[in-house]
Amino acid sequence: MAMISIPENTSAILLDIEGTTTPITFVKDILFPYIKDHLEEHLSAHWEEDECKQDVHLLKKQVEEDLRLNRACAQHALDQSVHTDEEKAIREVVDNVLWQMASDRKTTALKQLQGHMWRAAYAAGRIKGEVYQDVVPSIRRWRHQGLKVYVYSSGSVEAQKLLFGYSVEGDLLDLFDGHFDTNIGSKVESKSYERIAERIGSPPEEIMFLTDVTREAKAAEDAGVKVVVVVRPGNMELTEEEKSHYHLITTFSQLEVTGSP
Repeated sequence: MAMISIPENTSAILLDIEGTTTPITFVKDILFPYIKDHLEEHLSAHWEEDECKQDVHLLKKQVEEDLRLNRACAQHALDQSVHTDEEKAIREVVDNVLWQMASDRKTTALKQLQGHMWRAAYAAGRIKGEVYQDVVPSIRRWRHQGLKVYVYSSGSVEAQKLLFGYSVEGDLLDLFDGHFDTNIGSKVESKSYERIAERIGSPPEEIMFLTDVTREAKAAEDAGVKVVVVVRPGNMELTEEEKSHYHLITTFSQLEVTGSP
């Protein structure tokens, strides 16, 4: 694929993670299985701790919202307060979390619990964040050319910082000017990108968003953000219409700042 120019009026690059900076296989084959394999053990070990109680409280609130909106939800409602049987309570949380993961939900409650579990795994060296080889040199080049670089992922800000802070290439957090997750809004809603633009102090037309998901690309485009769709191994196939509509890259090194040496 050809080189694509980053327009001169661009002040910020906004990056998705899964399928963009990081192989989808890392999330599906490393991060998610870690949660499934260690969830019950984690809850049992930390059940009485404030952080775990807060995680369970958020999950319970999510169930209540789902029921109120008549959304599908896990078979058991979570209620930490009424159970005298701790194991039963833990089992209900496990069932809910596994159901949410199987349904590919992106709720803040789920992402927060996952982030806390991954934190312990990264710190212990059980997991190292993967990034494509073209990512770090490209971000360094963009920053050298005066661009700010931000991350927007459905994974919690904490999970993002763990991935880049404990990466296979070392601590990369200095490469980023800020992080956004679903607390700012859904990635498929244009309002989210308007809020990000407001938060970072750049008008939408000065931001370029890199993602592998065309629904996210459309939402960003609707907000006035410039979009490039990233095509990586294992990413979802694009339709012919999508291929003709969006600028496509297979590596970050295809992006060059207009007028740069």
